[in-house]
Amino acid sequence: MAAVHLSGINKRFGETHVIRGVDIDIDDGMFCVLVGPSGCGKSTLLRMVAGLETIDEGEILIGGRVVNDRPPKQRDIAMVFQNYALYPHMTVRENMSFALDLAKRPKAEIEQQVKRAADILGLVPYLDRYPRQLSGGQRQRVAMGRAIVRDPQVFLFDEPLSNLDANLRVQMRTEIRELHQRLKTTSIYVTHDQTEAMTMADKIVVLKDGVVEQAGGPLELYDRPLNTFVAGFIGSPAMNLLPGIARAAGGALHVDLGHGTSLPLPADARADDGQAVLYGVRPEHFEPGADGLPVEVVVVEPTGADTQLYCRFAGHDVVAAIRERAGCRTGDRIALMPDLRRAHLFDAASGRRLVA
Repeated sequence: MAAVHLSGINKRFGETHVIRGVDIDIDDGMFCVLVGPSGCGKSTLLRMVAGLETIDEGEILIGGRVVNDRPPKQRDIAMVFQNYALYPHMTVRENMSFALDLAKRPKAEIEQQVKRAADILGLVPYLDRYPRQLSGGQRQRVAMGRAIVRDPQVFLFDEPLSNLDANLRVQMRTEIRELHQRLKTTSIYVTHDQTEAMTMADKIVVLKDGVVEQAGGPLELYDRPLNTFVAGFIGSPAMNLLPGIARAAGGALHVDLGHGTSLPLPADARADDGQAVLYGVRPEHFEPGADGLPVEVVVVEPTGADTQLYCRFAGHDVVAAIRERAGCRTGDRIALMPDLRRAHLFDAASGRRLVA
């Protein structure tokens, strides 16, 4: 196992600057997820760690060694790809042992490593089958098994679940996390799915346009997003962001949302009188009541565990997730009061979170 450190990483494709001064520290044994929208640079970063892309500026260290100029085979990493990348003419056993065969490892060691990986992943009954005889989930396990047998310092996962159906994705998410807890190998995992990031990561790195917007633990990013991009990207349904103006009245600040509606300032927020702001409330942090944000209910979606209300306020969509089974219907006018301890305030111009 080994820590991975990226320092001042820059990458250009022609005139396009795709990675812009990225710094990331991944501790030994950590499961780190790189997340962001398509084109944000997360897969490019992973390929640079793997040695499949060159670095224009900066350093990548694996286990304390600079690996910028080392080829992939000298970096002691193993990569699991989105499309499995299995050899169709080889059995599961042969696919898993291929890298060890190339390295001319002793036959007994290869058999032991393959058996160990097959036991961990539940692949023993399938060792003599070909990839075409396996389901998508089984193929992905083989791809992971091929990585495990190499016993690398670092695992790299490039959107490994994107080709699976929804139910299988949930199952494989759990299996990959369980695998990491068992092997404790430093892992870097790329996805555009924030749910995968939240449920799997020790550390999440949110990327946008080749820049790290925020890095930290899942709940840290969820509870204390640094800006509106992270606030809107992490969490499903996304955080509600309502434009308003901070106003001072009676010695206290409130947020004027227009149309005769104002809300108290969130508990840990600050703002200047007259400042344009965005009032952020996660759907589950609204409660129906007599006071608060007056909305019209547009769609009611009961899920069993809660009820999601899709509402509208002054042309803005507002989503509330009510834990109890709400009795309202489409067309009803209700008031939603935010939990002030969990609400957020952002500067409208910069998108930065405003903290007292």
